[in-house]
Amino acid sequence: MTDTNTTAPTGWAGWGVFAAVVLIVTGAIDAFHGLQALIGPDTAYFVGDAGLFSVNIQGWGWWHLIAGVLLILVGIALLGGAKWARITAIVLVAINAIGQLSLIAAQPWLSLAVLALDVIVIYALTVHGREIDARRA
Repeated sequence: MTDTNTTAPTGWAGWGVFAAVVLIVTGAIDAFHGLQALIGPDTAYFVGDAGLFSVNIQGWGWWHLIAGVLLILVGIALLGGAKWARITAIVLVAINAIGQLSLIAAQPWLSLAVLALDVIVIYALTVHGREIDARRA
């Protein structure tokens, strides 16, 4: 009798490393945009003069700076093999994807590119999650 709950690692387990690297890069982009908004609100042209969803540029900057740092930290933890990082990464990337949807009108190409990467990361961590865990074991 075979155990159907065990999954042998395959070549698809490399998606976990890919997802971690993309999390770190996406986090760096978010943190950069957050710093840009905090340091010089005049240079945050992609938000607009009226703010984003009734949030001033400073609030938007803090949001993206914190989200970026969290994405970077979770990406590093995911590279290190932390099991909690996979679920945390899925939640943070989903929130990041919603944030990118809010910026599509202001910067469509960058938002669509980051949104596509977010979807790929969610796919990698959900579909191939057991293989990632089996590879680390």
